[in-house]
Amino acid sequence: MTSSTSPFVIAIDAGTTGVRSRAVFPGGSGETVASYREFTQHFPEPGQVEHDATEIWEAIRATLLDVIEQVGTPAAIGITNQRETVVAWNRRTGEPYGRAIVWQDRRTAGRCDELAAAGHLPRVREVTGLVLDPYFSGTKAAWMLQHRDIPVDDDLAIGTIDAWLVWNLTGGEVLATDPSNASRTMLFDIRRMTWSAEMCELLGVPMAALPEVKPSKNRLSRPGWSASLENRRSPRAASPGWKLASDIGWPGAKWPAGTKGTIAASTRATASSTSSVSGAREGA
Repeated sequence: MTSSTSPFVIAIDAGTTGVRSRAVFPGGSGETVASYREFTQHFPEPGQVEHDATEIWEAIRATLLDVIEQVGTPAAIGITNQRETVVAWNRRTGEPYGRAIVWQDRRTAGRCDELAAAGHLPRVREVTGLVLDPYFSGTKAAWMLQHRDIPVDDDLAIGTIDAWLVWNLTGGEVLATDPSNASRTMLFDIRRMTWSAEMCELLGVPMAALPEVKPSKNRLSRPGWSASLENRRSPRAASPGWKLASDIGWPGAKWPAGTKGTIAASTRATASSTSSVSGAREGA
């Protein structure tokens, strides 16, 4: 392993057909170090698209280890992801309840039409800022609960891909998402910036199973040895949704003054002098 002497972050791009981990150095210093893996696309029926959430995690884990083996332990890890894809899993065993339903999936179009016909569209739009469409996660999650043998109990977790990855990266210690992902579920109140009990009841999704919503630029867990990455430290600091950008900073990390890390959908990172990562407040 060639360990870097400069602080850096790892940007995870958890896309729809593959995942990439890339080491990002401040000021553009350091060589480009990245690793990519594709994963299987499942099409059970016309209009249905599914992913194996475990396969996605294993691909993320493999790419992270590839990069860490080359440059060492990062100061932080940031995630950008396909936002509306939804996973249901057991918090105790870590096993998903069937495959994830992908954002492209249209199986709940009929349910969305029923809700619109019943007059719910204006209220859904007012609370969530979204229209009734199967593109969003809420009706997908409800479909899972109705058509799969999923016990609704304290062990149930339902979340988008970012929440699934954060949960795995922290060894099951943290179940969290951010507003840019939560806002695409049709379950999130965009004015109150919290899960909507009204929308959860309307769609039939238990709010207790949803991840805690935290700021995109936020320390999601403290540095520690994570068995899920073969006893390597894996601090997490940001979880921006697909095609959104976010500052990435590990509070206390010694980055050069004036450094800003930005992740976009392609996980290309830029550096500028507009914001100090080392001075970022936790929870800002």
